[in-house]
Amino acid sequence: MLSGKVALVTGGSRGIGAAIARKFASMGANVAVIYAGNQQAAEDVCGQCREYGVEAKAYRCNVADFGEVKDTVAAVKADFGTVHILVNNAGITRDGLIPMMKEEAFDAVLDTNLKGAFNMIRHCAGLFLRGREGCIINISSVSGLMGNAGQCNYAASKAGLIGLTKSVAKELAPKGIRCNAIAPGFIRTDMTGTQENNPLLAMIPLGTMGEAEDVAQAAAYLATAKYVTGEVLRVDGGIAM
Repeated sequence: MLSGKVALVTGGSRGIGAAIARKFASMGANVAVIYAGNQQAAEDVCGQCREYGVEAKAYRCNVADFGEVKDTVAAVKADFGTVHILVNNAGITRDGLIPMMKEEAFDAVLDTNLKGAFNMIRHCAGLFLRGREGCIINISSVSGLMGNAGQCNYAASKAGLIGLTKSVAKELAPKGIRCNAIAPGFIRTDMTGTQENNPLLAMIPLGTMGEAEDVAQAAAYLATAKYVTGEVLRVDGGIAM
C-alpha cells in the first residue's frame, strides 16, 4: 500500500509517533524517525520498522528550530531521496492554570507543537512540489476542539494545528498535496500515563482510553485516502462529538 514511499515521523521514538512509524513500515514505507532526546528509543523503533523489510533511520532534531529542521530534512533527502509522507506528531505539555502560567511555558508548547509543524511543512514542501505529490498528517487533539482547563497553551497549539491544516490543504491541493489532521482523545501513552482516575473518562461514550495503535490506524487511512484533504479525524471514543 505504501511500498516505495518515504515517511518522516516527528516525535517518532515513543507513543503515537512510534506506533505510526511501525504501522507505515508494515505497509511497506521506509521511515525517518525524528526524535528530540532519547536516541536509544528511536533506534529501537527503527529496528522494529526494519523487521518489515524496509529502511529506517533515526534523526535527532529540535522541531522548534527552523534551521535545524531545514538541515534534518536535507539529511533525510540525502539518505532516502525524498519524502512522500510527513507526520507532525512531536508535542510537549507544560500544563498549568492561566493565572500562574509562566510565559516560557506558553512559548515552549507553541514553539514545539505548532511552529514545529510549520517548520517541517515549510522544509518538506519543496520535495512535495517537485514530486507533485505529498501527504501531510498533523496530530492535533480534542483539546484543540473542546479546550481543556489547565492546558490553555496546549489547547491553543492544537487548535492552531487545525487552522494550519486547513490552510495548507487549500494552498497545496492544486499541486496534488493533501493535508489532514487527527484529533486524538485520551490515548494511553508515556506522556499521558494511565489517567485511570481522570474524571473526564466518564465523559467518553465508549468508556475507555484509546491506544496509540488506534491513532496509527487513522494515520494509515489518511496516508492512503487519495480524495481526502483538509479533514480533522477524531480518534477519541466519541468524547468530542
